[in-house]
Amino acid sequence: MPTPHPLDNPIWAALTTEHSMLALGGTLAKRYPAEIGPLSAMADQSAASYEALRVLAGPGGVLVLFLAEPPLPPPGWTLVRGGQLSQMICLHPECVLHVPDPTGFELRCLTAADIPAMLELTELTEPGPFRQRTIELGAFWGIFDSGRLLAMTGQRLHLPGFVEVSAVCTHPDARGRGYARVLMSRVLADIRRSGEAPFLHVLPENGAAIRVYERLGFTLRTMFHLAVLKNEG
Repeated sequence: MPTPHPLDNPIWAALTTEHSMLALGGTLAKRYPAEIGPLSAMADQSAASYEALRVLAGPGGVLVLFLAEPPLPPPGWTLVRGGQLSQMICLHPECVLHVPDPTGFELRCLTAADIPAMLELTELTEPGPFRQRTIELGAFWGIFDSGRLLAMTGQRLHLPGFVEVSAVCTHPDARGRGYARVLMSRVLADIRRSGEAPFLHVLPENGAAIRVYERLGFTLRTMFHLAVLKNEG
């Protein structure tokens, strides 16, 4: 059997390597602390793995998984949301564009002091799970205008050789200004300087975002089954 690629189960790969210090769980199921987010993974979809996942979720807990096969949760789980998820990767250094000099806005690395504004923006735009401690997963960059956070992008999953770009979002009042391209160029440059390859996940119906990512050099690598599961046990 060929050795599985780490990006075939990226959450598991991150929680067993670069983010192992944050991992909760054991050999069958793992998750990030709830204050960081609901991202979770299993070694497989066996009954034993789902039971280990149930312990991590807790009563009424909701977890998010990226699965290679359709979710097959046993009784006691509710599939809150399913569907497909595209994984895209950028393997070529030339995909990193020159980061434009800020004109009319402030571009800077976000800090703990910015967390309330980050939570407000992600709640409005829903780029994916973002919690009080998500900022601990990697560097996040934001664009401000008159002190107001209008757009942000950062790093989430880290595994050997790869870093995920995440939380790409722009306030509805500021869309169409090219902020996502500026921020992603900044984040991609950071990842490339570390000698790693950037990847990301996006819903296949989000065509506008996919076109931006393709212009930056991302290509489709694989498709996952998204599973947002609630523990009813």
